[in-house]
Amino acid sequence: MTFVVTTPSFSGPVQLLLQLISGHEMDVLDVALAPIVDEFVALLRDESVTIDVNDLSEFLLIAAILLEMKSQSLLPGRDSTEPDEEFVGWEERDVLLARLLELRTYSSLADALVSLFERAARAYPRIRGIDDGFVIEPPDLLAGVSTAQLAMAYLRGIEEKPVPVVRLNHVTVDAVSVSETVVSLSQRLPALGRLSFRSLIAGFSTRIEVIVHFLALLELCKLGHISLGQGATFGEVQIQWLDVPVGLDIGRVDTYEG
Repeated sequence: MTFVVTTPSFSGPVQLLLQLISGHEMDVLDVALAPIVDEFVALLRDESVTIDVNDLSEFLLIAAILLEMKSQSLLPGRDSTEPDEEFVGWEERDVLLARLLELRTYSSLADALVSLFERAARAYPRIRGIDDGFVIEPPDLLAGVSTAQLAMAYLRGIEEKPVPVVRLNHVTVDAVSVSETVVSLSQRLPALGRLSFRSLIAGFSTRIEVIVHFLALLELCKLGHISLGQGATFGEVQIQWLDVPVGLDIGRVDTYEG
């Protein structure tokens, strides 16, 4: 990324500014470095802009060079060495550093190869095949097996295998009908008066009986024969038979068997 600077005496890329000053086409004393640094710092703080590490290091290098050149120009008794003569060896230095990194890479690779060679030197491969006269005989799989055992194995292989049967005689399923329970409750509830659902199902041993009785109560409530109430949250469900002249229509009861 090329960083563009704007000063009263120059506007353009910072690399071009360094070239103009190094070529004596612009005086470093005419360039204000503080606005250049402020613009770059503001660019760094901008979260929407992503700056590469190489671009950042290049700007720091150029800023350091400009700062050193301006410091030497402002200090009394400065050295008469020209800036281009002072920084003439920088390009050669960069080339030497790049070659040094390449040599380090080759050195690391050489160390890795030496380690692999040392590990391979511990193995001794076989350089000859099977000796002459060496005969490989497969084992006799029928050694020790008599003809009677073979006959018994054949009979066991051809005999008919019994078909596995799942016996359910130990499982008893009681079919409970909601319609039958509705008829039973319609005969019992008028004489019981007001009671709770817990007292109604007292003595039931299976869960299906509780479920069917609850569904039957919902059917009676839907038909308008009973009223269901609950005084508090998670409280007892109270059941009360309503004296209505309408007869019970079993045909309207939803069929359910469990």
